[in-house]
Amino acid sequence: MALKTKSQAWDVTLNGQNNMFLIITRNFPPDVGGMQNLMWGLTKSLSKFNMVKVFADFHEDHSEHDEKVSFSIERVKGPKLIRKYRKSFLINEFLKKNKVSCIIADHWKSLENIKSNKKKICLIHSKEINHKKNSWLNRRLLKILNNIDYVVANSNFTKNLAIELGVNSEKIIVINPGIDPVKKIPEEYITKAEDIFGEKKNRLITVSRFDKRKNHEKIIMALRNLKEIYPDIIYVCVGHGEEEENIKKLVEQLNLSNQVIFMKNISNEFKNALVASSNIFVMPSVIEKKSVEGFGIAYIEAAQFGVPSLGGKHGGESDAIIHEKTGLICDGNDLEEIYTSIDKLLKDRKYKDYGKLAKENSEKFHWDKVIENYKRIL
Repeated sequence: MALKTKSQAWDVTLNGQNNMFLIITRNFPPDVGGMQNLMWGLTKSLSKFNMVKVFADFHEDHSEHDEKVSFSIERVKGPKLIRKYRKSFLINEFLKKNKVSCIIADHWKSLENIKSNKKKICLIHSKEINHKKNSWLNRRLLKILNNIDYVVANSNFTKNLAIELGVNSEKIIVINPGIDPVKKIPEEYITKAEDIFGEKKNRLITVSRFDKRKNHEKIIMALRNLKEIYPDIIYVCVGHGEEEENIKKLVEQLNLSNQVIFMKNISNEFKNALVASSNIFVMPSVIEKKSVEGFGIAYIEAAQFGVPSLGGKHGGESDAIIHEKTGLICDGNDLEEIYTSIDKLLKDRKYKDYGKLAKENSEKFHWDKVIENYKRIL
């Protein structure tokens, strides 16, 4: 008798029937990012109480990652347009041969060519639905989202945006993204982080892509004045992106090379150590064209280490930051507001009080609690 492959083995339940969750995702580890973390956490949590099959986009380093998981992952490669249709074909063939109780997608486009009357759930995040009302893309997404069972918005902001764009409000529920409980950071990384910050005691950090929406530019402009009050201030920027060179030039122009440190391609342990050794996580995001901060899981990740955040008021940050309790919300377009908000947190080390509440609040975002909200609709 031939042995089953790992994928085949997962197609059979203990009682001889197959009744699984099918997850369709464009964003999945080992690729990195907030969306990737969300889909990984959701998939891993669902797999603890039911069978899960994942169809994910191809990643060059996927083999080692996929061998370690307890569920089946099928990777689909090829140019973007061809990949979309090939993935849909493979999923439709899989649905013909297997009993699936629910289909969960991380993007409405992933459901356009799926031929099934099974329960469907689509996660929405803000940017991917932010198309002008009655436009071609808006009509396409409404055709999908208004004809599935549930639309899961990552924040109240995203829910309201979806309603404004024509999504049926009765189909939308808000479930904030989850996080895994923080693990103890090895001492060697804490030592490395302290070496980076040195003797400077007023410590700011941003962990994100370098793009205009994340607003590094205005943080650095505020830093120019903050250093007059806090001579030992330091700002660590972790990440990379298209705005990186422009931001570095601004640092040079404002003579802030001693106050700003850029880092990228570092381990997750080192990143966590840098966050844990900081005083404030700063990311007062703004709206850039169609791009807006739908939630901001990075604020919650910082909160786990007792680090409060400064977020922007234009997106879903208020679901992640309780204003004047776990951090501050400001107008990211207003340089003065950014400056006064950072000053307020640094003055008399108020960030310590905010950080304590932030850490307590972060516990409600643990996946073992968040997954209960998904169970109610599954």
